[in-house]
Amino acid sequence: MKRHLHLGIKQLTASYINGQLSPLVVTEQALAESINLKTLNAFVCVAAEQAQQQAKESVQRYAEQRPLGSLDGVTVAIKDNFCTRNVATTCASRMLKDFIPPYDATVCARLREAGAVFLGKTNMDQFAMGAGTVDSIYGPTKNIWSESFSQDNWRIAGGSSGGSASAVAAGLCYAAIGSDTGGSTRNPASYCGVVGLKPTYGLCSRYGLIPLVNSMDVPGILTRSVSDCVEVLNAIAGPDALDSTTIRQPYKKLKLPELDQIDLRCLRIGIPKEYHCEGLSAEVLETWSKVADLLECAGASVRQVSMPHTAASIFVYSILNQCEVASNMARYDGIEYGHRASDERSTEQLYAQSRTEGFNQVVKTRILTGNFLLLRKNYDHYFEKALRVRRLIAEDFKKVFNPPTTNEKVDILLTPTTLSEAPLYKDFAALSNRDQCAVQDFCTQPANMAGIPAVSIPIRLSKSGLPLSLQLMSNNLNEQLLLTVARWIEGQVEFDCLESLQRHTACV
Repeated sequence: MKRHLHLGIKQLTASYINGQLSPLVVTEQALAESINLKTLNAFVCVAAEQAQQQAKESVQRYAEQRPLGSLDGVTVAIKDNFCTRNVATTCASRMLKDFIPPYDATVCARLREAGAVFLGKTNMDQFAMGAGTVDSIYGPTKNIWSESFSQDNWRIAGGSSGGSASAVAAGLCYAAIGSDTGGSTRNPASYCGVVGLKPTYGLCSRYGLIPLVNSMDVPGILTRSVSDCVEVLNAIAGPDALDSTTIRQPYKKLKLPELDQIDLRCLRIGIPKEYHCEGLSAEVLETWSKVADLLECAGASVRQVSMPHTAASIFVYSILNQCEVASNMARYDGIEYGHRASDERSTEQLYAQSRTEGFNQVVKTRILTGNFLLLRKNYDHYFEKALRVRRLIAEDFKKVFNPPTTNEKVDILLTPTTLSEAPLYKDFAALSNRDQCAVQDFCTQPANMAGIPAVSIPIRLSKSGLPLSLQLMSNNLNEQLLLTVARWIEGQVEFDCLESLQRHTACV
């Protein structure tokens, strides 16, 4: 393991400034490692020439003592559903296999402006419709924590941002961008033992993010530490004239206090009883209890709260997801862009054949189901009712974060991220896509329904030597407190992804 990988982003750029490390050397080592660890299938496209050129430009800036910021020369990866100028953006689907955008997504543009070195595009479930990164035309992404990579005995990386999480966990880059619609950043972060942040809806621009569910999609961040996550968030967050859903108020950059300066005595932690659900493993439950005890011992007030509509949340999410998918996927007709079938006997036949060939079974099923739910006879019964229940789910969060009386208020909700450690591929593949998502997204998708920020942080290893993580959620635009508490927990549990991985690999 390269020694510089154990550095945080701030320490890395400090090493660039004093000349101990070079952005070009770090980039070339990352490109070499991406080849050595090709079996993970984390990347669908490695932009080697572009990365080397950006690294050389970074070297020049450091030599002239004018770095662009704290991300200058830092290697990053981008999920394959973010548009990247002159680099293929395929959503891991045949439909967009030859699509090369002429522009950057805002998130990517801001990373470039900050001097980050773009290594390549990461694997994902087709059009982000999955929870395992197993439905890609490029093949599945494997979890670096797997005991074996043979046949079907490897561990899934989670999804749909599994490629980004796997790349960060394996040390191929310092940070990666994912998307989070129902947990697609936090789920793989949990399974791969890294930090996964879903910011407040509208805090980061969705411009250039190929949409799945417009009302829930959020760019997500994956790093190996909370501090690194803050550095990336500070670079990409803020209003964007190209995205009408971004929050208009200016973004104030976050600055986390030092560990010994974090005081939890006024902090109120809520433990939602509904998240103690069927399928929750004993080890995750034990981890949840231990961290709650840690917070209480540090002076925080910890109490049980109720989120009564949680049980309905996964069903509501499924309905709204499929309805918006049906609308968003209508643009792929084989005429304007995307895959075009050779059958041109009629416009209708061209549409049908292009979509038949371009979409996999998961995407087709969601389109058909969504269109069925949006039929006039079904609209009120399914879509309209789901919207009403979604409002009730959002109100559950409002009642705990902003209750009528102060003594009922909580600042942070502490829950599991996933119900278990990363499952074996053969067990995961035995389930249908619907069942996979229902299990994997149970704890994560309510935050997307409400638009609130949430972060998954690794806590410890299971008896099998696999990462176990917990999730923190807070009120809208409360990322400062959310990430401060996450940083404190991180300091207490002292989980180091790369060191833990080395020990795990040695044992295996």
